[in-house]
Amino acid sequence: MSGHSKWASIKHKKAATDAKRGKVFTKLIKELTVAARFGGGSPDANPRLRLAILRAKDSNMPKDNIEKAIKKGTGELPGVQYEEVTYEGYGPSGVAILVNVLTDNKNRAAAEIRSIFTKKGGNMAGAGSVSWQFSQKGMIIVDKSNCSDEDLLMSIVLEKGAEDMLVQEDNFEITTGPKDFEAVKKAVEDNNIKITSAELTMVPSSTVKIDDKPVAQQIFNLINSLEDNDDVQDVYANFDIPDEILKVMEP
Repeated sequence: MSGHSKWASIKHKKAATDAKRGKVFTKLIKELTVAARFGGGSPDANPRLRLAILRAKDSNMPKDNIEKAIKKGTGELPGVQYEEVTYEGYGPSGVAILVNVLTDNKNRAAAEIRSIFTKKGGNMAGAGSVSWQFSQKGMIIVDKSNCSDEDLLMSIVLEKGAEDMLVQEDNFEITTGPKDFEAVKKAVEDNNIKITSAELTMVPSSTVKIDDKPVAQQIFNLINSLEDNDDVQDVYANFDIPDEILKVMEP
């Protein structure tokens, strides 16, 4: 969506700040544990775990922490049992929002997420009311300062199955199907091109255009509050905010 790459860059910078507080590690440990619990402890046979390990390494998580989280998931070490829940809702101006949660207490998580929506100008919605607007995609962002040859990058990613590559003001936004994400990411890295951010994300089929800065700030406040909740793993939304507004809101 328009503005998505800019938002992805902002989230990437925010994650770097959060990592200093250990917040990102907490979320990654949960994902590693759950991925191992449902798909086994071998990354070769478990795509979800493989991606979780890549994210953990990208965040400079120590190897011991990764291994312990996986062993907790497989039962080799004692650990908390987390449940996966997706909450749906709307933000200011009817922006659709998906909230993915890993929690050891669904009642607490539901109450906290509902409270955040209410306090920040949004409202919770029933299951299925929002999720139908999103589909899972791989999203890879490459800053233009890290790649001066647009044609080369295009040929690299399309050869490995990328669906599209959009040229934005400051970066290239590469979209893939979930199955091709790892291959495309590896191809970019194998050509010594630095990646700004890479993730499996939920991309909306339609967007809500937000040209009003105060409304955009309300949306930011809601999403940031949701992401700051310890049980929340990911937040997705279908806003379309112009780059000139996004830029002045960078952390």
